Amino acid sequence: MDMAHTRRQSQPIADDVMDDASLYETRMPSSVRRYKPSSALREIADEPISQGAFIQRRRSGSQATQGIASKAIAPTRERNGQRRFPLVPTLIGMIITIILIMSFSLVSTWWNTYQDDQHYGRPRTSQLDAVVGHGDSASNPTHFIFMNLRRHVQIIEIPGGDPSRSRIFIGPTLYGDGQDLTPVTGEIRDLNGDGKPDLVVHIQNQQVRFINDGTTFHSQ
Repeated sequence: MDMAHTRRQSQPIADDVMDDASLYETRMPSSVRRYKPSSALREIADEPISQGAFIQRRRSGSQATQGIASKAIAPTRERNGQRRFPLVPTLIGMIITIILIMSFSLVSTWWNTYQDDQHYGRPRTSQLDAVVGHGDSASNPTHFIFMNLRRHVQIIEIPGGDPSRSRIFIGPTLYGDGQDLTPVTGEIRDLNGDGKPDLVVHIQNQQVRFINDGTTFHSQ
């Protein structure tokens, strides 16, 4: 009976040993689990952070969103300002260019008028001596005067240099602003090949022809 009693008491002792948690090797909870840093991580942790390096802390959702929005808007405003800024120099450059073109045109017109004043005077007048067979000779050629008198073109012929035999041929009338200052010139040329010198009057790009019949000229 003593042996039976002893066996009955030993069984609860065995159960107590098996339920003792200290006898088992257990894992620590992940929330307080500790890791041993590797050698590479230790070296990085030991290195001092160089000056100028900036590490931005992460923010919450609302703060991060505001930060991103503000950075996105600022460059857009700067670009808009940069696009608008060159408009002023461009307009100034265009105005200066227009002024220069107008000034050049005025100066060019003035210079041409000045040159014509020196060559043809006022009213515009040019002269020519030639032998045309109207009682003239090489020693006494016929004298021609081409004149723009208040927009009316006139050609005066003095055969053989004799004023008493002078003739006046009426040319075209010029229309338009400044046409009273248009030079009128002439030349002698055989137009129809009959051996009789004909008269050609030049008015800008226009030509007026007078045919020689041996004694006088007739407009063509």
